[in-house]
Amino acid sequence: MNPYVLLACAIFSELVGTTSLKLSEGFSQPVPSLGVVIGYGLAFYLVSLTLEELPIGVVYGTWAALGIVGVAAIGTVLFNEPIDMIGAIGILLIIGGVYCVTVLSEMSVH
Repeated sequence: MNPYVLLACAIFSELVGTTSLKLSEGFSQPVPSLGVVIGYGLAFYLVSLTLEELPIGVVYGTWAALGIVGVAAIGTVLFNEPIDMIGAIGILLIIGGVYCVTVLSEMSVH
């Protein structure tokens, strides 16, 4: 399977795990707590498969950065957690950094 598809699925799984972590209320809610274990477990498994074909810097940088952006968006939409102008600029810089590493840099060429 395409390693970037695997990476996208890993990012999605991590977002499920992190959202479930918020909903688990300190692991006191069983269903969201199970979502944490499944989401993170699947995310790490998919990242491990991605690392078979792509450099670790590209994989981890993309996974972490898009996870941050995704969690910030989920926090804003689902949990009414505000993002101010400085936060929005930071998120744009993160996206720009991922673009530089994955598209413009020769790091992603193997």
